This record gives sequence, C-alpha cells and structure tokens, in this order.
Amino acid sequence: MKSFAPLLKKISRLRILVIGDVMLDHYIWGDAHRISPEAPVPVVNIDHDSWTAGGAANVALNIASLGASCTVAGFMADDDAGRKLSSILREHKIDTLPTPGTGSTILKTRVLVQHQQLCRLDRESPPASYQMSAVEARALLHDAIIQSDAIILSDYAKGILTNELVATVTKLARKAGKFIALDPKPKRKLKFRDLDLITPNKRESFELAGIEAQPHSPYPADEICRRLHKLHGTRNVVVTLGEDGMLLSAAGKITKTIPTAAREVFDVSGAGDTALASLVLALTTGAKLEHAAQFANAASGVVVGKLGTATVSPQELLDYVAHQS
Repeated sequence: MKSFAPLLKKISRLRILVIGDVMLDHYIWGDAHRISPEAPVPVVNIDHDSWTAGGAANVALNIASLGASCTVAGFMADDDAGRKLSSILREHKIDTLPTPGTGSTILKTRVLVQHQQLCRLDRESPPASYQMSAVEARALLHDAIIQSDAIILSDYAKGILTNELVATVTKLARKAGKFIALDPKPKRKLKFRDLDLITPNKRESFELAGIEAQPHSPYPADEICRRLHKLHGTRNVVVTLGEDGMLLSAAGKITKTIPTAAREVFDVSGAGDTALASLVLALTTGAKLEHAAQFANAASGVVVGKLGTATVSPQELLDYVAHQS
C-alpha cells in the first residue's frame, strides 16, 4: 500500500464545501443496576454528558480533522442545540453558512449504559421547515462553491436537500468546474445526475438501483453498478459493504473490491461520514479511485475502533497504516 503522507500534504491545501442536514449529537453516559418500580425499564444513573457535531456537520468535522479547510451549510436555529453546534464547529475552525428555515436544530440524544446504546431520542422539525428555494440557494452558495475545491451533498433525509437544491448546486458546481459528491438517502427519492461520486451503503445501493434485495442471494454487484450509472450518470460509485469492504465502480463497471481495513469494530456511528469525507478529499487531489478508496478504508478503520461519532487525524491514520503493514 502506498504511503498516505504525500496525499495528506495535498489534502491540507484543499477547501471543501459541505451542504446538508447538520445536527447535534448528544451522548448521555451512565450505568444501570436496577429496574424502575414504575415500569419494566432500567434506571440509568447519569455520569456525564458529551456533545459533538453529527450528520453533515460530522462530515465537515472529518474534513477538518484530516487537515483541509471546510465550510458547512445547513440549518442551525437560535436555540440551545444550534448554539452548541455552532460553538463546536468554530472550535474546529469550520466556517458556517446557516441556511434559512423555521424549525429547531436537529438533535439526537443517545443514552449509553456501560458503552452500549440503550436508546436514542430525536428532536427535529418537519422536512419543510428546513427547505430553501433555488433562488435562496443560489444567493447563499454561489460564492462558496466558486471558492471551494469540491462540494459534498450530505443527505440525512431531514429536508434541506431537495430536487431543486441538488439541481441548483450541481449546475453551479459544473459551471465552476468543481468536484461534486453525494451521500444519498434513497427513501427521499432525490433526483440527481452528472455527479462525480456517490457513496451508498449496500442497502441504499439496492434502493437507488431499483432492485429488490433477495435474502440469502449473492450481492448483484455488476447489475447494481450498471443500473446506477444508467439511472444517475455518476462518474464514480463507491458502495460501502460494511465488513465486506468497499465496491468501486467507474462508468458503470466494477473496477475493484477492497476488503475492510478495520481490525476491531467498536462503533460504526459516523463511519459513513468518514468514508465520504476521505474519498472526496483524496479524489479532489487527483488520486486514482483505488488509492482514494484505500485511504478512505483506512480512515474508517480508525473511526470504527472508537466509541461514538468520531473523526481521524492524519497522525492516527499514518500510525494505523504502519501497524497494519
């Protein structure tokens, strides 16, 4: 495997624009030793709370952690969650472009007992609360797109990414000659075409290709890749296959399958964000798809060995690869 040091040096000179569903991840850490007398549920004695950026904001966090400059555009209300999320992004030197909307900041609260997730509590507004028009998008994002080396559309199906917004951003990016990628959520049924990269997971790839998954049947990789290219005209597709690694496809044809780099999987939260950020950073430097995927695979391998939504630093990545050699 090639050294990633030259690639990381190139990445440090990039600026990436992330557009999507930003959110605040809240973790409640505690322990449980008894069942409540009020209902058959555990009583959690809280030890401490922690907060980090989630969703599209976690993609931005991963980009900044790997050494690139980043701007993130997403909805953050003037509420406790929004102020805390803004503060976290500022701490990591990430610029923000708050988008118009009327809802509350998306907040996910996870309760963890002895490092195991007991439950998750979501606070969010209806999707329409986060949407903006093409006119608003063009006015807000035009300069940021021109000033960036690549644009990432990070969809968590919360509402900000609409057909109108995706079409507007794609047109602006293409006119400016910028790399553009999408991490899709097929249940939204977004229309998109002429992108440089999409990064669905295995389940999402079936939905995007319009193929029904058959239990106990082999993954129809060739057909999936052909259909995705025909339907969406995307130059590169990287399907994250979990423990089976990554499937790489260019122009509708499979180029390679890369086995997972992870030695120990502790928590997969945010691993897709890490893979997306790493792939875009590497490809934007001009790296070949296989080298970019190896880079992203190694970065994800570091992250899944951590608990909770996490990122990877250049030194962690280099150390991880050195230990695997």
